Amino acid sequence: MLGVALSAYGADGHPSGHDTGELVVTRPMPSMPLYFWNDPDGSRYRDAYFGTYPGVWRHGDWMTPTPRGSVIVSGRSDSTLNRHGVRLGSADIYAALDDLPGVLESLVIGAELPDGGYWMPLFVVMEPGRTLTDALRAEITSAIRTRASPRHVPDTIIAVPALPHTRTGKKLEVPVKRLLQGAPPHQVAGREAVDDPAALEYFTRFAPTPTT
Repeated sequence: MLGVALSAYGADGHPSGHDTGELVVTRPMPSMPLYFWNDPDGSRYRDAYFGTYPGVWRHGDWMTPTPRGSVIVSGRSDSTLNRHGVRLGSADIYAALDDLPGVLESLVIGAELPDGGYWMPLFVVMEPGRTLTDALRAEITSAIRTRASPRHVPDTIIAVPALPHTRTGKKLEVPVKRLLQGAPPHQVAGREAVDDPAALEYFTRFAPTPTT
């Protein structure tokens, strides 16, 4: 868009050259939103766009600048799985489990943890009357390894009573990831935007315990 000061930033907060980086806007742009509804102090707005690079708008997409001055936008960065430097798609994992008996629905996230670790759990909702046994965990792992790749195999598989979605049915991967990173529920999503707020709040139990 004309008038947008666009750049790709690396993890160090500097332009990535022609390498893939975070799509950022370094100066105010036309039609930039100024605030969120029901966010009187602006904390959710600032955390959503300016929390990663202070004073610089982070859009939440991967972008690769090309030598001819164009850019390639390659999908959301905040929901992409990034394991050992390899980017993976959550859709590949969901597709591997689509017709697996016993699993009603699944959600996978990759969370960067405060100690520098990376946790990639898979949460599954079981069909009525089914439980998550060790045998079914092995079956899930085998399906993902075969239909996607060994890198897509999650660190752990956890049964949950329900998954949160937007009102239009989209899985809330990013809010769940932020909850697992320790963000408070009121900062990750408004209750009015979630089909089942209790399902979202359930994931706070997996957040790291603060240390003193």
